[in-house]
Amino acid sequence: MSGTNSPEAVKKLLENMQSDLRALSLECKKKFPPVKEAAESGIIKVKTIAARNTEILAALKENSSEVVQPFLMGCGTKEPKITQLCLAAIQRLMSHEVVSETAAGNIINMLWQLMENSLEELKLLQTVLVLLTTNTVVHDEALSKAIVLCFRLHFTKDNITNNTAAATVRQVVTVVFERMVAEDERHRDITDQPVLVQGNSNRRSVSTLKPCAKDAYMLFQDLCQLVNADAPYWLVGMTEMTRTFGLELLESVLNDFPQVFLQHQEFSFLLKERVCPLVIKLFSPNIKFRQGSSTSSSPAPVEKPYFPICMRLLRVVSVLIKQFYSLLVTECEIFLSLLVKFLDADKPQWLRAVAVESIHRLCVQPQLLRSFCQSYDMKQHSTKVFRDIVNALGSFIQSLFLVPPTGNPAAANQAGNNNSGGPVSAPANSGMLGIGGGVTLLPAFEYRGTWIPILTVTVQGSAKATYLEMLDKVEPPTIPEGYAMSVAFHCLLDLVRGITSMIEGELGEVETECQTTTPEAVSSPTQSSEQQELQSTSDQMDKEIVSRAVWEEMVNACWCGLLAALSLLLDASTDEAATENILKAELTMAALCGRLGLVTSRDAFITAICKGSLPPHYALTVLNTTTAATLSNKSYSIQGQSVMMISPSSESHQQVVAVGQPLAVQPQGTVMLTSKNIQCMRTLLNLAHCHGAVLGTSWQLVLATLQHLVWILGLKPSSGGALKPGRAVEGPSTVLTTAVMTDLPVISNILSRLFESSQYLDDVSLHHLINALCSLSLEAMDMAYGNNKEPSLFAVAKLLETGLVNMHRIEILWRPLTGHLLEVCQHPNSRMREWGAEALTSLIKAGLTFNHDPPLSQNQRLQLLLLNPLKEMSNINHPDIRLKQLECVLQILQSQGDSLGPGWPLVLGVMGAIRNDQGESLIRTAFQCLQLVVTDFLPTMPCTCLQIVVDVAGSFGLHNQELNISLTSIGLLWNISDYFFQRGETIEKELNKEEAAQQKQAEEKGVVLNRPFHPAPPFDCLWLCLYAKLGELCVDPRPAVRKSAGQTLFSTIGAHGTLLQHSTWHTVIWKVLFHLLDRVRESSTTADKEKIESGGGNILIHHSRDTAEKQWAETWVLTLAGVARIFNTRRYLLQPLGDFSRAWDVLLDHIQSAALSKNNEVSLAALKSFQEILQIVSPVRDSDKPETPPAVNVPVPVLLGPISGPSLNRPFVRTDSIGERLGRYSSSEPPVVTDELEDLNLWWAAWNTWYRIGSESTKPPITFDKLTFIPSQPFLTALIQIFPALYQHIKTGFNMDDLQKLGVILHSAVSVPISSDASPFILPSYTEAVLTSLQEAVLTALDVLQKAICVGPENMQIMYPAIFDQLLAFVEFSCKPPQYGQLETKHIANAKYNQIQLFAPAEWVALNYVPFAERSLDVVVDLYQKTACHKAVVNEKVLQNIIKTLRVPLSLKYSCPSESTWKLAVSSLLKVLSIGLPVARQHASSGKFDSMWPELANTFEDFLFTKSIPPDNLSIQEFQRNESIDVEVVQLISTEILPYANFIPKEFVGQIMTMLNKGSIHSQSSSFTEAEIDIRLREEFSKMCFETLLQFSFSNKVTTPQEGYISRMALSVLLKRSQDVLHRYIEDERLSGKCPLPRQQVTEIIFVLKAVSTLIDSLKKTKPENVDGNTWAQVIALYPTLVECITCSSSEVCSALKEALVPFKDFMQPPTSKVQNGES
Repeated sequence: MSGTNSPEAVKKLLENMQSDLRALSLECKKKFPPVKEAAESGIIKVKTIAARNTEILAALKENSSEVVQPFLMGCGTKEPKITQLCLAAIQRLMSHEVVSETAAGNIINMLWQLMENSLEELKLLQTVLVLLTTNTVVHDEALSKAIVLCFRLHFTKDNITNNTAAATVRQVVTVVFERMVAEDERHRDITDQPVLVQGNSNRRSVSTLKPCAKDAYMLFQDLCQLVNADAPYWLVGMTEMTRTFGLELLESVLNDFPQVFLQHQEFSFLLKERVCPLVIKLFSPNIKFRQGSSTSSSPAPVEKPYFPICMRLLRVVSVLIKQFYSLLVTECEIFLSLLVKFLDADKPQWLRAVAVESIHRLCVQPQLLRSFCQSYDMKQHSTKVFRDIVNALGSFIQSLFLVPPTGNPAAANQAGNNNSGGPVSAPANSGMLGIGGGVTLLPAFEYRGTWIPILTVTVQGSAKATYLEMLDKVEPPTIPEGYAMSVAFHCLLDLVRGITSMIEGELGEVETECQTTTPEAVSSPTQSSEQQELQSTSDQMDKEIVSRAVWEEMVNACWCGLLAALSLLLDASTDEAATENILKAELTMAALCGRLGLVTSRDAFITAICKGSLPPHYALTVLNTTTAATLSNKSYSIQGQSVMMISPSSESHQQVVAVGQPLAVQPQGTVMLTSKNIQCMRTLLNLAHCHGAVLGTSWQLVLATLQHLVWILGLKPSSGGALKPGRAVEGPSTVLTTAVMTDLPVISNILSRLFESSQYLDDVSLHHLINALCSLSLEAMDMAYGNNKEPSLFAVAKLLETGLVNMHRIEILWRPLTGHLLEVCQHPNSRMREWGAEALTSLIKAGLTFNHDPPLSQNQRLQLLLLNPLKEMSNINHPDIRLKQLECVLQILQSQGDSLGPGWPLVLGVMGAIRNDQGESLIRTAFQCLQLVVTDFLPTMPCTCLQIVVDVAGSFGLHNQELNISLTSIGLLWNISDYFFQRGETIEKELNKEEAAQQKQAEEKGVVLNRPFHPAPPFDCLWLCLYAKLGELCVDPRPAVRKSAGQTLFSTIGAHGTLLQHSTWHTVIWKVLFHLLDRVRESSTTADKEKIESGGGNILIHHSRDTAEKQWAETWVLTLAGVARIFNTRRYLLQPLGDFSRAWDVLLDHIQSAALSKNNEVSLAALKSFQEILQIVSPVRDSDKPETPPAVNVPVPVLLGPISGPSLNRPFVRTDSIGERLGRYSSSEPPVVTDELEDLNLWWAAWNTWYRIGSESTKPPITFDKLTFIPSQPFLTALIQIFPALYQHIKTGFNMDDLQKLGVILHSAVSVPISSDASPFILPSYTEAVLTSLQEAVLTALDVLQKAICVGPENMQIMYPAIFDQLLAFVEFSCKPPQYGQLETKHIANAKYNQIQLFAPAEWVALNYVPFAERSLDVVVDLYQKTACHKAVVNEKVLQNIIKTLRVPLSLKYSCPSESTWKLAVSSLLKVLSIGLPVARQHASSGKFDSMWPELANTFEDFLFTKSIPPDNLSIQEFQRNESIDVEVVQLISTEILPYANFIPKEFVGQIMTMLNKGSIHSQSSSFTEAEIDIRLREEFSKMCFETLLQFSFSNKVTTPQEGYISRMALSVLLKRSQDVLHRYIEDERLSGKCPLPRQQVTEIIFVLKAVSTLIDSLKKTKPENVDGNTWAQVIALYPTLVECITCSSSEVCSALKEALVPFKDFMQPPTSKVQNGES
């Protein structure tokens, strides 16, 4: 009021008053003098008040009656102008609040008079209003009079007045109540606030009310009276009243001032006792009224519902329910039941419309609905009001579809379609929702031919009514078609929205409260506060339990009705927005039910959405079998109201946007998807995405539906499990409109996001999701059985996606997830299987690469859990799955290999699980993995896994699919062994640690620790496993593998064997090496001899490998060689083992069986191995000598040899070198030292083996055919070459028996023939005098023996003769090659070299033994030269044997196979005799040589007068050379034998003489045989014989007369013969004339002439007394004959004649005195 209190305002007021009074006095000056006077006195009054008082306004108010008086009088004049002026002045006073109560009363009375006179009605209303609004001075009667005044004015004839009065009444009523509220506010501080009134409290007297309250009370009571058509108590003077106006006033009071009724019992009493009965009474016509079946205007019943009243009553009811529900519980129940009834189909349309609007007003107030639920639905014996409301709405909507709407029949055509042919009520193109640019139609619902447009009636969430606001209408309006439906539709939507947002809000609060209270309770320090917390928590719990009960009841009450209605609307909707709203409502309800755990209702809503997503009548079992589906086609009876569940209609007017195949076992044609289906699908996705946590078991429904939709739309899984559009594989392919095509990526994206969001689900929900996917997948698997159709991979793809996004808690879902995927992997349908594997491997890879917390390296359990399914895949036999598995392993290795740790056994197990029959590509991939492991990851894996690596690598070696893999795997084993070697120390430490731990565990459990090769230390076991694996590969069926494995095994043992503990060698020898040898021997001896045509493909096989037997032979060779090498190089390790001699025997046995095998290659190799082990004790190299002598006080045998093994740059040397090991023994037991004796035994064992091999192999077979096995030359050579080395070790005990054995073998060996195929290689040509290596070896062996005897003790010398015998036997071969059993051999020269037929039996060729025999002869000579005097040589008649042997070639002479033989024999004989004869003479007395002489004589005889004829082609030079040899022999006789005739048997000398004679008188025969002629040619020889004979005849004193006689006789014969020859020659010469004589004759004459000259020479040399006189006479007698020959024409004869004549000069001497009797 500061504006009117300010001095300026007061001053203005005074001025205005004065001017008003002046104006009044002026106006009334003429007609109304009293008024003029009053006005003037009023001016004075005002002036005096203003002058006297400081508080001018208060003074004015006190005197207001007087101040106002002039104006009241003015009004009384009824002059309009004056009245208006006065009313204005009065209003001015009122507005300055300077009117007292009395003055006000006076004013009101004055106004009443004006009213009754119908003057200035509008001004009156204005004045009343100003009076009542500016101050509160008007009370009680004055007030009631003022109000009545307004009412009276409302019922005038003037429309403007009426309306103004109505407005004024409304304002005045409001003012009255506002005053009361203000009064309460003022008194609130003073008195306690009145308790809220209970509904049934007794009425208090009005007197207790304060003044304003009393006025309000009286006013309200009278309003009720008036509406009820009763007389008012307080508003005296009312003349008429309308119900409609009364109801409006009641509604506005109730609506605007609810607190008045709630805070004052008096008022609430009025509410219960007056208002409610009134409303119920006024409703009766509406309740009773039933609309007739026809809509024609038949006469209405007596009391027809009256729209204005009915509508206003509904408004009042709405207010009562909204504001006073808590006071009027029972009454509200009645009202609500009425509302529900008004929706019945038999009520007038307008009534149903306003009823729906009223209900809509309730639906937007969820708290109110909640209260209904609490007050009715949850109470026993009470109407289920809330349920009824919802069901009524549902029935209402159904009825609208089922009953054709009344009203304008043309409304159906409002869509503006022009096709007159179709039914009017259903526009044909109503389905086109503007997709693809079609005509845009009205949004509408359409169901079974009923078409109802959807009108925009209200904004979401507010109930803006149309017909409840039509307060001016008296007649019921016509309701447009679709209006009621639209409102009902919005009711449903708002109801759902309200309930869900309310409940979810409260739920949220409860949850946050729970979250905030519990941590405090935990952390609070004191006991008491904890108890308080617990107390508050329990209160909260109670509160929550109560709330939850209400929520559940609300949902349970409404869901059936809602679902029925929404499903129907969904089916009928043709508008995308409407559909969206319906779906949203269903979705929010489903989510709410889910949150509250109401499974049935949740599933029902979800089922509805699912059904909406699929084509009509789509056979999806999951939607028909779940509990939710019990809804379909069932009618629920809800309190007598039948609610039909309407199943979707089939004739959809939706646009078809996709055609696809249904997902079914049998192909069933195509199905169509409409845009609405797609919309529903998106809702379904949305539901799953946003509310997955509450879906629980209904994931099954959701996912099954999505799976079918995805199938129909043709989405196929791509990497990572996301679905991408792909063409259907078979059948009519999916047809999609462009509209859907653009949608598909979005849908696919949402689908992926849906599963991505599973990471936010709690564990239980996640399990529901996984279980649902698994069961879905199982169904898909069942469908895919037995046909090769494209399966549905939706579930598998989504399992993958879900797994991938939930890696952070993979443990909780891993087992069900992978367990199921493993089943999928075993499915017969390849596509299904492939995806199962894809999913599984992707998950495993993702799991391993995921950044877990704690990391996998610290969570071994999880790592093994992740890898386990990979191992499980090994149990699946489908190769495609295994390939995936292996590729996965490969990728894991490449990305994760360094950190697999405890997962290694699993990963390696996967590689090792590949079997031989699983195809090349699988094996190749697995092998690739293994290669990667061996090259990159050995250092990172636990040492305990190394054995598995060995096993796996070995198993690949055994795979026979791909040779290269087997070979490479052997290479890997070598690499592994290398790794063991380099990292030995660390591996050993780690393994020992592990072993200790296991040992401990085993002891705790009381079991024995079981592992292969147990007693050996773990590191050694690792090696043994490696060796064992290689050993297995050494007997693989494929030769290449065997070869490679064998080489690797022996290289490994050779290179790294030094790392083994000493004791482990025992196992290596017996379990690895000998075991291997046994197996190889067995396989080799049983191998097939059939020829292998080709080595697979186009590989040609060399003939040396073209049978299995030959291939095994190679293996045997390798193995034996390898073992022998180990024995050789590691003897220092093996010998101390204890059973070395047994091992040695076994090894020798193997060597023997190999050597005697009927295969040249094997047998030869066996000997090589034999050679190797015999050269065992190689000198210790300086570099290998141990740095420090072993710390032992026992002699360490030399045999220990090098310690550090082959590679000197090893990264580490085992700490336990031999010396230290021996050191260990020194304390407890003596070290194992091999003594000489044992060593000898080993050598003798070797000798026995050698002997057995030799005798067996060289023994000729009994029968011969083309398959007979005859040992090869290299074999025999090698065999014999072994002897010298062996002999070195056994010579001390080597006796005659052994020598005999040796001799037999040497002899047999040399006798073995060779195959004609091989002969060109062994003997390049026949003519070369070369020894074969075998022959060399034999001689070497004998040479070694002989040398050993030479330096050996005396007793060994008895062996000489045996050696001579042996050699002489060989010498005989020169003329008589040895026989080999019964075998026919051809002479080597006759062997066919060039035309060897492939299949003809090989010809056996006897060797050319000449060079061998000759060399043997040389040896004999050499040896004899050294040993001639040895006793044994003398005693055993060695010389005789030599001569005897030589006699053969000498006697054969030219018949010898080789000319060199007899020449060598001669020279040898000469050498031997030159040494032997003196010895023989020496021992002449002993008679040891007696038998030799005749032999010698015969030998000379046979040689000098051989029966063999020289070859025709012998040249003169050759002949002369040969002759000179004969001459040498004669010379020997002349120098070595004849001079010592005294010591030589007489017979022998006689024989010699006869022989010489024979040689010198060859010409005595006169026959001209060729032989004689030839012999005649030996002039030198004859001459020599002759000379010798002569010399011998004359030089010595003739011991026997006989001898002398022989000589003399021989001479005379010779001379006689000479005489004859000469005579004949002369005769022939003469006769022949000019013709030359035959050559023979010339030769003969020359010979005779030479003989004569020789004889004369000899005679001259001898002492004269030794020559018989007769001889001289004969010689001289020859002279004349010689002279006769001078005429011969041959120059040769002439020169010979000269030589013969010259010596005769010595006879020319002067004659002496007469000689008598031959004496001078």
